[in-house]
This record gives sequence, C-alpha cells and structure tokens, in this order.
Amino acid sequence: MLKAMSVAVAAVLVSAPAWAQDSKVEISGNAGWTFSDGVGGQTAVRAGDGNIYDSIGPKDSFSWNLTLGYNFTPSWGLEFIYDQQQSKLELGGTNTRELGDFKVTNYHGAFVYSFGDESASARPYVLFGAGATSYPGLTTTILGQTHTTEGKSQFSGTVGLGVKIYPGHNVGLKLQSRWTPTYIKSDPGGWWCDPYWGCYAVSNAQYSNQFELTGGLTIRF
Repeated sequence: MLKAMSVAVAAVLVSAPAWAQDSKVEISGNAGWTFSDGVGGQTAVRAGDGNIYDSIGPKDSFSWNLTLGYNFTPSWGLEFIYDQQQSKLELGGTNTRELGDFKVTNYHGAFVYSFGDESASARPYVLFGAGATSYPGLTTTILGQTHTTEGKSQFSGTVGLGVKIYPGHNVGLKLQSRWTPTYIKSDPGGWWCDPYWGCYAVSNAQYSNQFELTGGLTIRF
C-alpha cells in the first residue's frame, strides 16, 4: 500500500507542470471599484431647485465582472468580458443631484498577452479589445414631475493590465486595472481651415470613461 501511494504521489508531482502547460481555458470572477465620469453640455441649465447643472454621468461605485478566455498560445489568448457597474446617474454643477439607479453593463472581446513562462507562479498581462457599453433607461421624479430616459448601447474600447498569481497549479488570484472609454456625442468645435482643402466645421468628441480596479479568482483547465 505504501509503495502504491508513493508511486501515485510521484506521478502527480511529475504531471503537475504538464497540467499548467496544457491549460487552454480560463474562467475568472472579479469584484472591485469603478471610477466614472460623464459628459458635459455646451450650455448650463438652471433647474427649478435654483442650481445650475452642466454635466451628467454615472457615479463612482462597486463593480464586478466575469471572463471566459481561451489561450491559443502560451502567451496569447482571446477573452470575453462581461461586467456591471452598480452605479447611480447624477447631475453635476453648482450642486450634485442623484437621479436614480443606473446599472452600466459592458460586453467586450479582448486579446490578452501574458508575460513570462506559462508555468510561472506570477504572470503579468495586458489586454486590449472592443465591444459595447449599455446604459439603462431611467425614470425619476424631480420637483413633482416625472422624467424618463431611454436605454442605449454605444461602441466602446477597453485596455487593461494586471497580474495572475498561482499558488497552486489551476486556481489563482487575479488583480486587474482597466480603462473603458465610451463615445457619447460630439459638440461643434468651430472651423478648421486649410490652404488646399478650404474651411470646414469640426467637432469635439465626448467620452464617458470607466476606470476599474478589481481583484478575484481565476481557474485554468
């Protein structure tokens, strides 16, 4: 019996590096905090409460994400990212006013490049991708009047960096920071003139930005 157990333990120790090297699929779940900003208007609006408001956007808040990835080489992988920011929509200006719950959802596909050897206990990585950011509709009551906004999805990109730490062969800790800019609108920016092309109107694009800091577990198999 003792001899059989020794052989089994030796087999596990010998095959453990192969498990790590053969790992193609990764699943992870993270949670943390997202710092957000919105967009501003060209003109400020004086509301019925006497304050002047000139911006609107999601509030900094708790967020979480789930990812499913496939490593097609030891360094390169493709990952699908689903995340939600449990935020509130707020107006900004001479006063800050919350309008209601505002759950921002992101759907992104991303390429991931991991540094170092695939059997290393810690692997830094970078990611870059694109997808969509979905903003929900909102119904709120201000000074006795009910206002409703429609939900909308916008194209967005995402870039990030992080590190995966594996105390074991298959389960590890994932720490990540990620920036997701979402195009919202363009405002007139004046005129631009060129001796060859002539003069034409230009615009200033406005983006809503999410800066995410999260940590969680990752499993590879």
